[in-house]
Amino acid sequence: MSKQKITSAKLRQPNGHFAQATMIEARGRLVFISGMTSRRADGTIAGIGDVSEQTRQVCENLKAAVEEAGGTLEDICRVDVYVRNMEHFDAIHKVRREYFTGIAPASTMVEICKMTSPDYLIEINAIAVIQD
Repeated sequence: MSKQKITSAKLRQPNGHFAQATMIEARGRLVFISGMTSRRADGTIAGIGDVSEQTRQVCENLKAAVEEAGGTLEDICRVDVYVRNMEHFDAIHKVRREYFTGIAPASTMVEICKMTSPDYLIEINAIAVIQD
């Protein structure tokens, strides 16, 4: 896959683990991954009260979804991150660096006041392009 990081000197450099933009040739399959929370396959919630542990489970869930579609985390080019507390920014990005080791996806992070469970601290949806 020819995912490329786009960086402009006219923009401030990201202070988290994400690209200003990513570019990819639009050949292959687009995979739209719904918002993933820290819920495990058995229905339990990982890391209640621990944003790092919840972020790890969210990334594992993203990984499972993209792999089921025939791709890898490297195929993810865009994520939207919803958090309960923006002060968790650094902890979240520390975990993201463990999972997105190549070109980081373009990203938006917003703080929200409620999620579908009061135990959720983070939710991430994603877009991947899987080359055939």
